[in-house]
Amino acid sequence: MKNDETSRHTPGAMTDHAAPPRVRGLPSRLLAVNALHADRLVNDGLAAEGARKWHFAALTALAEGGPASQSDLSRRTGIYRSDMVAVVNELAEGGLVERTPDPADRRRNVITVTAEGRAHLRRLDTVVDAAQDALLAPLDAEDRARLTDLLTRLLDHHERTAATAPDDDAPGAADPALG
Repeated sequence: MKNDETSRHTPGAMTDHAAPPRVRGLPSRLLAVNALHADRLVNDGLAAEGARKWHFAALTALAEGGPASQSDLSRRTGIYRSDMVAVVNELAEGGLVERTPDPADRRRNVITVTAEGRAHLRRLDTVVDAAQDALLAPLDAEDRARLTDLLTRLLDHHERTAATAPDDDAPGAADPALG
């Protein structure tokens, strides 16, 4: 059962310095609170361009990995297949991707980024870069590289262990109060 606490916290509430120092200093909480700020910065920037994170992920995957079926695109981005349908529909309506029948299997479509989609992605790259700069503003280039390295090591470790662990939804796992 998921912990419902996340829905009751806002980024403003998460910056409350009234929390006990022992709680405020927990690495898990620091990661969670900073993730809220990162999410807000990226979402706000992309929204100003009429985009969402899923649009950015799908366009990036297509630009870097080439055309793909919706199923393949789902695997490349980690976006659920059922959600990918809506993402591709939104991108296609904006002329950012096109669907063509797969010559190897007429039952499915191949999704390709258009020239307009590539131009839009360049604008989104600028927005995402600006969000990263805002998030990491107090850090110099060396600190930013070190932080990225440390976070990558944490993620790689947890992805490896998650691949071998049973899938359970531990209570409190998503509680940003503690991380």
